[in-house]
Parts: sequence; structure tokens; C-alpha cells
Amino acid sequence: MSKSRLLKNFFIVLVVVINIGCDQVSKKMVRENVRPEQTIQLIRNHVTITNVENTGAFLSAGDNLPKATKNILLALLPVIALALGMVFIFSNHQLSKFTVAGICFVIGGGIGNVLDRIVYGSVTDFLHIDFGIFQTGIFNLADMSIMTGAALLLTQLLFFRK
Repeated sequence: MSKSRLLKNFFIVLVVVINIGCDQVSKKMVRENVRPEQTIQLIRNHVTITNVENTGAFLSAGDNLPKATKNILLALLPVIALALGMVFIFSNHQLSKFTVAGICFVIGGGIGNVLDRIVYGSVTDFLHIDFGIFQTGIFNLADMSIMTGAALLLTQLLFFRK
């Protein structure tokens, strides 16, 4: 394996692991220090921390599905998709650095949320932003990783196409 390919593979693993690590550490801190449904104001009412366990997917979608269906849709299928994403990123040597970074962020965030779902049966969400006309649902750092990755991929697609 060439030095450049080895360096690229190291970068891929590093970015994915950093995304997973930051997500898991932040969720552990919230689980240990913030009571369920407790709200802590960081910036007045604009940025708050609230400990919420999400047993569904994005915005609790699928929360009421039967357990077997939920396990397939929210754990098994994402694990397969993330594994295929890793195979794709390691085997495709023509991807731009921007694209590689975007995919790494999406995979790292995805793994962070899937880990929660498998280990705890739910995903710990805790951040909420409210600036009047701009307001989010409650989310976590894995969600931020996924959105950052998606933004990088979209930016690559729109502005840096070859």
C-alpha cells in the first residue's frame, strides 16, 4: 500500500473516530449530569441542554413501531448502510478530500447514534436552539456530524464538481 493511500486511510479512520468519540463523550456527560427532561440554559432561552431519550429516528419518527420492525429499520439497516459507506470510502480512490471528509462525518455521526440505539435502546438528544424564527428540535453531536457531512457533500456537489 502506498504512503498516500495509507495516509488517506488513517485520515478516514481518525475523522470517523473523532466524530464518534466527541458524540459519545457528550452523551455520557449529559446522561450522568442532567436529569431526564431537565433543562439547563446556556445562552438565556436561546441555547439549552435537555436530557431526552429518543427511541425513534429523526424527530422521533418510527417511535411507535413494533420493537422488531424498529430494530430492523433503526439499527440493522443503518449498520449495513454505514458498513457499505466505509467500504465505498476505502475502495474509491478518486474521491476529493472534501467528499471524503463529508462521508467521514456522516459515517461517524451515524455510528454514534447507532451505538446508542444498540447499547441503550434509545439515542440521547440534548441540544436545543431557539432564536425565534430559527428553532431546532432537540439533537446531539452525532446529528451535527451528519448535518456537517451532508453540508460538505452538498457544497462539493454544487461548487466543486469536476
